[in-house]
Amino acid sequence: MDQESKEHEIKKVKKIGKRGYFGIGIYYPKTEYNIGTLWRSAFIFDAAFIFTIGKRYKKQCSDTPNSINHIPLYNYQAFEDFYKNIPYGCQLVCIELYNKARMLKNFIHPERAIYLLGAEDHGIPKEILERHTVVQIDQHQQFSLNVAVAGSIVINHRYMQSKSDSL
Repeated sequence: MDQESKEHEIKKVKKIGKRGYFGIGIYYPKTEYNIGTLWRSAFIFDAAFIFTIGKRYKKQCSDTPNSINHIPLYNYQAFEDFYKNIPYGCQLVCIELYNKARMLKNFIHPERAIYLLGAEDHGIPKEILERHTVVQIDQHQQFSLNVAVAGSIVINHRYMQSKSDSL
């Protein structure tokens, strides 16, 4: 994307302001405390909903604001169940280390987005990544970030993009 196109997209995002929404969740989370930490970040940055695929949520001490009392939590047994329930017009954005991924620093967040994170030990299956937008966090090493940290970075990037005069 050239600079002029990027500036045009940023202006569109700014016009959106508080319009739109996002949800965030984890595909087969490895550890429960990561779920609680991500939910806390989702609550702080005003997520519309949170979800898990493949694992039920249990209350976590790392979720200090008790986010599930303030944000709808959805649990799906499999990706297919989740995918059938994506809100109309909402774009699925996978956050994953992937050779075809866009870099987060250049990514323009959609007005309506669902961010799907893979667990540190197995990530998101390739057949899902090949069908959807994939974004990767810019980093010096190609090691997997903690899923709660990765999700918090993406949420913060979305927030900063919506508030920024220039990127």
